[in-house]
Amino acid sequence: MTIPSSLELNQPKPFLKWVGGKRALVDEIIKRMPNKFNTYFEPFVGGGALFFELKKRGMLEGKKSYLFDANFELINAYNTVKNNPCELIEILKEFQNKHSHDFYYEVRTMDREGSFTALPDAVRSARFIYLNKTCFNGLYRVNSKGFYNVPMGRYKNPAICDTSSILSASRALQEAEVLHVDFAKVLDFAKKGDFVYFDPPYYPLTTTSSFTSYNQDIFLEDEQKRLFNTFEKLAKKGSHVMLSNSDTEFIKELYKDHEIDFVEMNRFINSKSGGRGKIKEILVRSDAW
Repeated sequence: MTIPSSLELNQPKPFLKWVGGKRALVDEIIKRMPNKFNTYFEPFVGGGALFFELKKRGMLEGKKSYLFDANFELINAYNTVKNNPCELIEILKEFQNKHSHDFYYEVRTMDREGSFTALPDAVRSARFIYLNKTCFNGLYRVNSKGFYNVPMGRYKNPAICDTSSILSASRALQEAEVLHVDFAKVLDFAKKGDFVYFDPPYYPLTTTSSFTSYNQDIFLEDEQKRLFNTFEKLAKKGSHVMLSNSDTEFIKELYKDHEIDFVEMNRFINSKSGGRGKIKEILVRSDAW
């Protein structure tokens, strides 16, 4: 295996495509972050765009990070990248060599088999990454039985095994604690002076909005209110808290007593070109710090 240069390893970036990821907004988020903070928390890690950018800029030097998500397959992939990147790369190379229409659907149906949960973590992680790189629009979606059901995408040469991204991400994750837990678990860890960034599934712009169609569990009123209560409890502790969400009256009313900024984000997830373009999002801060 060719090992990337130390320069490449010091330039971490997301190793997954992630719908709703924040790569296009990291500058807007970073310029609104507190100048000083202790531990970093990202309870909806997703693709980890902000975490990897902060690592690349040296802004987490000497700091502990906690990355949470309720998606087991995602967290398993993160921990495999962190702890066992070389075996993962070798399996991904095999997947890359076998990639075809039939192979995609063979891999997709692995979770229908009773032996799936007994597979080694590296194999399940390779499956997750392979599907992420080759499925339609990088979506993660399961049916009512919990089976992954996204169709294959139309890519000529998908980057299934990106050795440099995996090894650089592995290095970046060494000082991070990656946990398969609910977002509210952050209350057990975060303290005064820590920084918490929430990037939850967004509240839908309309009742029929496809904006939530890529979420395994649509985050509607009850979950958004539970997240708001977590936000409030952290703020009362003295943690610095920031949250991204959709520009809707419901969300703005929830967070009306906090600092709200408006930013623009490109929307790429709509299958119809008319549904793409710039949309407004909000960034909420628990205080002006």
